[in-house]
Amino acid sequence: MKRLALAAILCLPALQLAQQPAPEIRFHAQTDFFKLPPDMYFGEAAGVAVNSKGHVFVFSRGNTTGPAYGAAAAQLLEFDSDGNFIREIGHNLYAWAFAHSVKVDKQDNIWVADKGSDMVLKFSPEGRVSMVFGRKQEASDEGTGPLRHPKPPLPPIDGQFRQVTDMAGDAAGNTYISDGYINSRIAKIDKDGNWVKSWGEPGSGPGQFNVPHSIATDDAGNVYVADRGNGRIQVFNGDGKYLREIHIDVPYDHGIHPWMGNMPSEIPPTAEAPAPLGKTMRNGSPWAICITPGPHQLIYASDAYPGRIYQLTLDGKVLGVLGASGHGPGQFGWIHELACPSANVLFAAELLNWRVQKLTLEPAP
Repeated sequence: MKRLALAAILCLPALQLAQQPAPEIRFHAQTDFFKLPPDMYFGEAAGVAVNSKGHVFVFSRGNTTGPAYGAAAAQLLEFDSDGNFIREIGHNLYAWAFAHSVKVDKQDNIWVADKGSDMVLKFSPEGRVSMVFGRKQEASDEGTGPLRHPKPPLPPIDGQFRQVTDMAGDAAGNTYISDGYINSRIAKIDKDGNWVKSWGEPGSGPGQFNVPHSIATDDAGNVYVADRGNGRIQVFNGDGKYLREIHIDVPYDHGIHPWMGNMPSEIPPTAEAPAPLGKTMRNGSPWAICITPGPHQLIYASDAYPGRIYQLTLDGKVLGVLGASGHGPGQFGWIHELACPSANVLFAAELLNWRVQKLTLEPAP
């Protein structure tokens, strides 16, 4: 793969570090790891997660029924550690509308966030619904339809979500939910399913969010939020206290064209949206993050442009970079979720290429 001159900036409260070198990481990519039945297909691969047995769960915007607008597009599929198809979980489930993310906790429970129904569900390892969070709009209600984005935004309501995006658990059994495109906050739920608190609001200051899109926790119980529209990862303790933020700014070849659409600098502003995408398409803006198991935990983060994956320490130092935007093996089209069951094995779920790649990193020289 093409080698680039690489560096990174780590931004901490009241501290600015100089650029640091970040080498290209060599890796092997498998685009044919998953063996689907002849009559089944991935749609946009929105989520991927791995359990303790090495089974892989893919949350795909497939199984579409209905018109293009308002269609149900969510399908949760399980594969064994060799990529063989095992089963579909929750076929025709009431919550399925628009798949967004999937996670597996330490007890092998399966969690999903559905952006279209504004719901988060917990499945037992056997695939039965064991907890439900949020509530889908009623089809019989007058005015049921797409969620609006009023400015100023409507106040959030405890126990409900507006375009929820992701969830992550800690060792104590708490679950943190990123809520999401409209509410722009983080919700905390305890091990018994009780709503504990929420923090955050729309904005760009510390503890504010512009689409908290992905979320992860480390072994110390800290919460890492991919604040995509603000182009940063924010770090909090388990009570929502702001600790620091991480900015990824690794130089890249500006001649690389995005997989789809205009160059980020060419996206035209409008009177209604002077910065229509915020920093969503900015180099290093995190769409997806995951944290590896201990004892030496790492963060992996992905951006949409120039379409790379970054390996970082927990304090934000960029150790290496891999991949690029494109269609081929080891190239990516909008990674929407990452799973990192180990430091050297990743799964990358892509929206634009309708696939999940298994990535095996080569040992550092």
